[in-house]
Amino acid sequence: MEESFEVALTVNGTHRTARVPARRLLSDLLRHDLGLTGTHVGCEHGVCGCCTVLLDGEPVRSCLMFAVTAAGHEVTTVEGLAAEDGTPSPVQRAFRDCHGLQCGFCTPGFLCTVTALLRETPHPTEDQVLEGISGNLCRCTGYQNIVKSVHRAADLLSEES
Repeated sequence: MEESFEVALTVNGTHRTARVPARRLLSDLLRHDLGLTGTHVGCEHGVCGCCTVLLDGEPVRSCLMFAVTAAGHEVTTVEGLAAEDGTPSPVQRAFRDCHGLQCGFCTPGFLCTVTALLRETPHPTEDQVLEGISGNLCRCTGYQNIVKSVHRAADLLSEES
C-alpha cells in the first residue's frame, strides 16, 4: 500500500490541506481532492500547457509536478484569477472581448501563462507574446485572437495602474 502524506498549501488565497499518495500529481490534487476542475489535463506530458497553474506566481505544468512538492507554496488556478467579488481579471476580460478562446479547454492554461507573462513583461512586443505563449497549444484557433487578447490585456492592465 502506498504511503500518503498531508499536503498543506495555499490555493487561490485559501489555506488547504489534503492527504494524498506520494505520487499524486498537483493537477490531480487540484481537480480531484480540492474540486478545482478549471485546471485541465490534456496531454499528461507537459507539452500542451492546459494544466498550467501559478506556483508562487510562476507558471508550472501541474501534470508534471507531484502534489507533495507544492506543500507550503501558493498555487493560483484559473478559479483564483478573478477578483474576490467575481469580477474577471483583465486577462480574462481580454480573452472574452477578443475571442481568444474557442472550445475553452486550453483557456485556463493560457490565462495563467499570460497572467505571469504580463506581470514579468507588462508591454510585450509581438515576438515576446509569441514566445510567452509558445508552450501552450490550442487545437481550435490560429492563435491570432489569443495574441490580440494578450495585447488587449496589457492595455487593460496599463489602464488600471
